[in-house]
Amino acid sequence: MRIDLAGKTALVTGSTQGIGAAIATGLARAGARVAVNGRTEESVNKALERLRSESPGAEFMAAPGDIASDDGTRQVLDALPQVDILINNLGIFGTRPALEITDEEWRRYFEVNVLTAIRLTRAYLPGMTERSWGRIQYIASDSAIVVPTEMIHYGMSKTSLLGVSRGFAKTAAGSGVTVNSVLAGPTHTGGVEDFVYELVDSALPWDEAQRAFMREHRPQSLLQRLIEPEEIANMVVYLSSPLASATTGAAVRVDGGYIDSIVP
Repeated sequence: MRIDLAGKTALVTGSTQGIGAAIATGLARAGARVAVNGRTEESVNKALERLRSESPGAEFMAAPGDIASDDGTRQVLDALPQVDILINNLGIFGTRPALEITDEEWRRYFEVNVLTAIRLTRAYLPGMTERSWGRIQYIASDSAIVVPTEMIHYGMSKTSLLGVSRGFAKTAAGSGVTVNSVLAGPTHTGGVEDFVYELVDSALPWDEAQRAFMREHRPQSLLQRLIEPEEIANMVVYLSSPLASATTGAAVRVDGGYIDSIVP
């Protein structure tokens, strides 16, 4: 199976590190011109230096801007008025007892994890439908279905993305544009390492801490380990390609067999 994205332009939000950086790398290695997004020019330029050194010949460009704000969104849209592939990856997460989550936190999680994706979809989808080709994806989570008790505000935002994705897929019906969600399971990133150590003994070496976390807090996982960012990226790259032309309105699982239910 050969995935060829030559001639396509992609935007990956929140792509200076972690899953976003892995997705940007995967798309670029498949031939796409990939815009890397982060809140500041400094963070984006630092990421570009690393990505270009790791993938010689791949084409990356800068698209800095805090898309959780109106000004930052305009900055990104001015730099990149048209894309063929939009990957809504930006997201925040953290733990908080359910009854201690404030109104401000509820709003922040919705605005950062959901509304940013809606804004960009609203901006780019019309051009995609006019050109009769496009790919939009939302990086959701197993937490959308199996909401963790320690982070229901995060789970709420990821469940919302499933509705947003399905709704925009219906809006794009018959246009040649596909819209999907990717439900990522617990993934090995720097931020997740910090999260794991909030829940298990911080004195444990990483391998032991990871196993303890999966055993105590994610026992449903059939994979029984954290997923690597590149494993999420592989699915995203496929869904971004012409090979996935019949997959739309879907919630595609890359969760390590974690969700023990039927995903709508």
